[in-house]
Amino acid sequence: MSPPTSRAWLQIHFCVLLWGFTAILGKLISLGAPALVWWRMLLVGAALLCMPRVWRGLAALSMRLIATYAGIGVLVALHWLAFYSSIKMSNASVAATCIATGALFMSWVEPLLTTRKFNVRELWLGVLAIPAVALIVGGTPTEMRLGIAVGVLAAALVAVFGSLNKRYIHDADPFVVTCIEMTTGAIALTLFGPLFVGATPIFVMPDSRDLLLLIVLAFCCTLLPFVLSLVALRKITAFGAQLAVNLEPVYAILLAIPLLGEQRELTLQFYLGVAAILAIVFAYPLMSRRREATP
Repeated sequence: MSPPTSRAWLQIHFCVLLWGFTAILGKLISLGAPALVWWRMLLVGAALLCMPRVWRGLAALSMRLIATYAGIGVLVALHWLAFYSSIKMSNASVAATCIATGALFMSWVEPLLTTRKFNVRELWLGVLAIPAVALIVGGTPTEMRLGIAVGVLAAALVAVFGSLNKRYIHDADPFVVTCIEMTTGAIALTLFGPLFVGATPIFVMPDSRDLLLLIVLAFCCTLLPFVLSLVALRKITAFGAQLAVNLEPVYAILLAIPLLGEQRELTLQFYLGVAAILAIVFAYPLMSRRREATP
């Protein structure tokens, strides 16, 4: 594995560690999912618009590329709406674990949306994640099942916008891409949010506690890892990145136990499913190295 590729893997795993905190913060922030996502995207977009580097990058882009990144930003907003709704309907550990189904979606979505060839090994690894998720679902209370379904929807959206980011990340600076996607996501929620979130309020002023948590979420767990993940996507596949993201529930669970006490809501079956997902995550880079070593 070349040094740039190794660096990309380290970057994506660091991103996943930071993303592990997003589920915890989503549970701790008292705002509803639509308001939480709106503030998250608004804060990141506003911060990036203060950077001269971003304005120079925007000026150099064609309207076609700006529109492309804007469309991806709307998908990111929908993904986060589903993800944080899943957290509110179930808990942080379950919602983060549902993202593991993204590997199955990614195994066939990425070849469709990029120029990469279809890989049977990736499909099988994605399929292997399904029994693990089934174990996880069986280890949760019945009232969490709707939250699990919404979490799987969030994973499907990850596969789509992750593949599109992989396809177009070479065409612009990652800071510029992040700015466009975050800003247009916030604008889309402002204009159309009331149509698909019903009576759930979007434009809610957070109290001082929520505002502090939102700032941590926006800058430490969104801006930094989002840009780093886009940089890493220049060297690794979207599927490989998604498998690494399957470690997010592990970090989320380890954090949720002392911070939220969620272990009381989950059974041994749930943790067996998480262990199976871990095995799949570590199998992929081993298979990749073996394939690269084959003459």
